[in-house]
Amino acid sequence: SLLPVGQRRRLVPSRIKSMADLVRVYNARLEQQENEIRCLAAELERLRNPQCLEISPCLEELQEENTKLKYRINILKRSLQAEKEKSKDRMININSEIQDVFRTAIHASYPELENVPLQVTPSQQPKFGDYQFNSAMGIAQTLKAKGEKVNPRDIANKIIQHVPENKIMEKTEVAGPGFINVYLKKDFISQQLTHLLVNGVKPPHVGPPLKVVVDFSSPNIAKEMHVGHLRSTIIGESICRLFEYVGHDVLRLNHIGDWGTQFGMLIAHLQDKFPNYLTISPPIGDLQAFYKESKKRFDEDAEFKKRAYQCVVKLQSKEPDFIKAWSLICDVSRNEFQKIYDALDITLIERGESYYQDMMKEVVKEFEEKGLVQLDEGRKIVFPPNCSIPLTIEKSDGGYTYDTSDLAALRQRLFKEKANVVIYVVDSGQASHFQLLFSAGQMIGWYDPKVTRVEHAGFGVVLGDDKKKFKTRSGDTVRLIDLLDEGLKRSMDKLKEKERDKVLTPEELKAAQESVAYGCIKYADLSHNRCNDYIFSFDKMLDDKGNTAAYLLYAFTRIRAISRLANIDEATLQKAATETTIALDHEKEWKLAKLILRFPEILQKILEDLLLHTLCDFLYELATTFTEFYDSCYCVEKDRQTGEVIKINMWRMLLCDATAAVMAQGFKILGLKPVQKM
Repeated sequence: SLLPVGQRRRLVPSRIKSMADLVRVYNARLEQQENEIRCLAAELERLRNPQCLEISPCLEELQEENTKLKYRINILKRSLQAEKEKSKDRMININSEIQDVFRTAIHASYPELENVPLQVTPSQQPKFGDYQFNSAMGIAQTLKAKGEKVNPRDIANKIIQHVPENKIMEKTEVAGPGFINVYLKKDFISQQLTHLLVNGVKPPHVGPPLKVVVDFSSPNIAKEMHVGHLRSTIIGESICRLFEYVGHDVLRLNHIGDWGTQFGMLIAHLQDKFPNYLTISPPIGDLQAFYKESKKRFDEDAEFKKRAYQCVVKLQSKEPDFIKAWSLICDVSRNEFQKIYDALDITLIERGESYYQDMMKEVVKEFEEKGLVQLDEGRKIVFPPNCSIPLTIEKSDGGYTYDTSDLAALRQRLFKEKANVVIYVVDSGQASHFQLLFSAGQMIGWYDPKVTRVEHAGFGVVLGDDKKKFKTRSGDTVRLIDLLDEGLKRSMDKLKEKERDKVLTPEELKAAQESVAYGCIKYADLSHNRCNDYIFSFDKMLDDKGNTAAYLLYAFTRIRAISRLANIDEATLQKAATETTIALDHEKEWKLAKLILRFPEILQKILEDLLLHTLCDFLYELATTFTEFYDSCYCVEKDRQTGEVIKINMWRMLLCDATAAVMAQGFKILGLKPVQKM
């Protein structure tokens, strides 16, 4: 029976995963339409009576849509081919490739099922193959809901029979209640390693480039960065590096607190302490002390408090002298922030709350015009759907709030920056605020979450050894600059304890000190699930055993030294990569090779959930798996008495090189800087 045209159009799913999926959808529609055209044409043939030979309007409509579809499919096929050409030097996500094979097999086995969730995971034991496909049980549940009772093992066997010829799988077998064990072809893995060595560690293809805005770090002017800013700064930087690596256009924003009533008391205090500030730059050495002095006066001196409020009004009116005072205070803070950003290799574009001041009036107006504002004792409030508390977008005195500022920022990022993805790296304590913010943005129609990704990447707090918020012995918040200085001191102590100062030049020692100190602080944060709190411990993070930056940086330096000690230069390795087949006969070679090539699927997972500890776990597993390989498989064979090199197993040297290359790229994403000598 023929479907009405409107109904046929709904066959296109609302979210298409890739261009290849789109081609498949259009081909299915094309096939359906051509069947309908044949039916209508046959009907016309039967209508030989001249009075009945009127062309069906339905047929004309179908033919017109059919022509348009063919045209679209040809364009898509050309685009798909162009994408494939561009992706030739990229690494393959083996997990995704296996999913594609099983997607085809499921469609052939159960054509009536749509959008079956595909579960493919690396096998934990060699006896279960290299990967496992675990969707048969889910399919059994789906069929049961439709009234068909089928054993998952039978489903798995049926799927196996429809697995198409492919370049990846050596064989498949059904195990247990319906798991499918997948065994990979050794030739395929060897070729992929060669591809990696020749082309470099290129990112997997993740679709078209997107505009990504990441809001992170965000300290407050006139207050020093403390340990609470550490997590946002480190996590945000790594998220940016990952999205940039896979080819997206990333805008890294520092939403600093550079506006508000506190600037009134700071400017009033500046006028009193440095009356000639307009002509001579005031020597504000310790801004924290300056802030405390002004706060004390604000709390104790009624006349000063009154003058502070007048300063706020004049600042908001943008009177030049007050803007100059505000700029001077901001510059002192900026210089202090930059010292930390330089040490940790952080790149940001400052765009504080002041940037959005002129946009707030428009935000309030838009909410009012759409009838979304309620009055509450003179305040203008907005209740987003499914939220029990409102956003305050205008105070009773006509002033704006953080809510207004955040709404203005969201609106600017979506419409002016044309962001496809907006990520806020802010502590989990702000989760309810972001829920309100995002809900309001959707309610007013600024974005559709099915099309635009707006997400809060929350994180837990940093704890001390006592499992309470990390503080100094006197109970003050730990200044970030002090924490970094302590890291440098402890790192040098550790290097001297290992007598590295006796074998490294002063320059090499300083490079190793900074690499270990800053690397350990970053890695200690990133190696924990960001959703959880974590205990800050220099002793643990500087330990060169276990899942720490100290261990990984040392392991990397050791791997890089293997070829150097065998007198094999970069050019020789590059030549060998094009000429040497990488044999994977030993079980440890095979285990290492498969793990190296899991790098793209690890990155794909993090792009989806923004959990960077997955990359840390992968790099640690890679380093320990390499150690197993190196202990079992001779890369360089030497004379035991003379130490002279007798034989170099070049395919194993290439495995060393591939391991180091993937580790180096992982380090770049995490912001770790390895050194030649440690």
